[in-house]
Amino acid sequence: MTGFEKSLHQDMVSQLHGLAAAGDTAGLKALLRRSPSLVNAAAGNGWTALMYGARNGHLEVVQVLLQEGCDRSIINKSSQTALDIAKFWGYKHIANLLANVEGDKKPSFLSNDLKEYENYFGTTLLDRRSDKRTDSKWLSKKQSHPDTVYILFSNLSPLVTLGRGRESSQQPEVKLCRLYHKDVEQCMNQTEECTLIFLGVELQFNVNLMAACHGRVLQEDEEDGLVAWFALSIDSASAEKFKQKHEGCYFLHPPMPALLQLPEKEAGVIAQARSVLAWHNRYRFCPTCGSATKIEEGGYKKTCLKEDCPSLQGVHNTSYPRVDPVVIMQVIHPDGNHCLLGRQKRFPPGMFTCLAGFVEPGETIEDAVRREVEEEAGVKVSYVQYVSCQPWPMPSSLMIGCLAYAVSTEIKVDKNEIEDARWFTREQVVEVLIKGNQRSFFVPPNRAIAHQLIKHWIGMNANL
Repeated sequence: MTGFEKSLHQDMVSQLHGLAAAGDTAGLKALLRRSPSLVNAAAGNGWTALMYGARNGHLEVVQVLLQEGCDRSIINKSSQTALDIAKFWGYKHIANLLANVEGDKKPSFLSNDLKEYENYFGTTLLDRRSDKRTDSKWLSKKQSHPDTVYILFSNLSPLVTLGRGRESSQQPEVKLCRLYHKDVEQCMNQTEECTLIFLGVELQFNVNLMAACHGRVLQEDEEDGLVAWFALSIDSASAEKFKQKHEGCYFLHPPMPALLQLPEKEAGVIAQARSVLAWHNRYRFCPTCGSATKIEEGGYKKTCLKEDCPSLQGVHNTSYPRVDPVVIMQVIHPDGNHCLLGRQKRFPPGMFTCLAGFVEPGETIEDAVRREVEEEAGVKVSYVQYVSCQPWPMPSSLMIGCLAYAVSTEIKVDKNEIEDARWFTREQVVEVLIKGNQRSFFVPPNRAIAHQLIKHWIGMNANL
C-alpha cells in the first residue's frame, strides 16, 4: 500500500468512526456500501466503529454494524470489547444486543431474583377459612359468640376510630372499630337492608384467657381457638343512629385516599370486606335471568330464586364475587436508565405514575401490558416480567405489577386515555422518590403499587 493509499484508508477509517460516534446511520451505511472492508477497521487506540457506537449509546449504529458482519470480539488497547464499553457506560440496551439477548430472552437489566413483595391491602389479620362458609351451623354459632368481631360499613365506608400513635409525639392513628354481637344485634334485627359477610378467623392462642376475662367457662365446642370476623353493611339511617350512640367513631370517607390511613393488616381486611360488599351492591338481582337472589356461603355466593334459571345448573361465575384484573407496568427505556410515566386529567397537578389498564377476556398478562402501553403512549414493549400484585378495593380490582422492556422510544399519547406521558431519567426519579424533591413532578404515595414498582426499578441498577 502506497503512502497515498495508506493516508486515504486512514481518512476513511476516521470518517467511519466519526459517523459511528455521531450516530449517523445513513452516512455509515453509504460509506460501508462503498468500502465494506472497513467494518472492522481499528484506529491507533484499537477502537472500532462498533466500539464508538457502543460508547455513545447509538443502538441503530450498532445494529447496522452487526448486520454488516462486524466482529464484536475485537479488543482495543485497553483490553475492552464493545460489550465491555457498553456495560461500563450504562447502555444496557446495547449491551443486551451485543450479548446476543434477543427474542424472548430476558434483558440484563431486569432482575433475576425477585423477592415476594407485600403491598398495602395485601396483608391481613385473618385466615379466610373458606371451608367454614358452607357450615351454616358453625356460622350461626359464631355470629352470636361474644368474642366474634364485627366491622361495620355504610355505603362501603368502614367505621373507624382514632387510636394513640405508637409514640406520644405521633398523630392519632386511624383504626377499625372492632365491635361485638351486643353492639350490632339491634342493627341486624331492625333493618332488612343489612348484608353480613364472613371474613375469616383470627387464630387466638390465648382463647382460654379471653373466655376467663368474659367471666365464663369455655365450652367444649369452642376449643377450636377460632375467633370469627364478620363485615356488616347497614343503611344510611341506621348508620347515623349508630354514630350518635358511639362517640368517637365515624365512617371513613371518601375511600381514596382515606383508606390509605389504616394500619396495613387492617387494610387487608377492608380490601376483602369492601370488595365483597361492593359486589352485593352492584348485583342485587340474578345476572342471568334478573330474578331475586338469596345470599349463601357466608356472603360469597348468590343463588337465584327462580327454579329453572340456568345459573342453578353447574358452576357459573355470575354466582360468585368478581375480581377485575388490571395490569400496571413500569416501562423501562431501551437504555435501562429512563422510565415511562403518564398522568390523567383527574390527577393532582404534577403527579405522574405507571401506565395501567384492564386485562381483556382471552388475553395474557404480557399481551395486556404490551397492548395498553402502545394504546396509551404509542411505545412498543417486548419482554414483560411480573413483580408483585395488590388488591385494590375500588371496588374490586387486582393490580398486577410488571416491568416492561420498551423497544421503541417515540411517545404518541392517546388523549382519550391519558393526558401526558414522558420519559424520566433515573436521576429525576431518585430526586423525587428518595430525596423528596417534588418541585418538577411527584409520584403516588408508598402504599400504591405504582410507587413500589418505581422504587423497585431504581434499586435494580448497581450503578447508583
